[in-house]
Amino acid sequence: MGSSNVRSLDRKPAALAMRIGVVAAEAALATFARNLDLDDLADGVDFQGAIGPAEWPVFSLVIDTLAEAGPGDLRTLDERRADALNDLARICMAAKNRAGAA
Repeated sequence: MGSSNVRSLDRKPAALAMRIGVVAAEAALATFARNLDLDDLADGVDFQGAIGPAEWPVFSLVIDTLAEAGPGDLRTLDERRADALNDLARICMAAKNRAGAA
């Protein structure tokens, strides 16, 4: 696979996993932005009802991963998901800023 048309990538497993994670995070944030009205967030959001079935698996994986409750975490699922959305936005902004600096 020594084609000169293929861009050289860091092939370390951790680097590849991070690339997949950033792509999934960006896809989840785009899905959220496309399907949910920010005014509705104050009333709580039925994520699965608002996100289409084709986009749900990636969105759910990312949000549920970010919203996982740690030991002693007493926040409700809605509170954890709200924090997960903030984390998701920060991840995407950091990736965008890093890509712009490269």
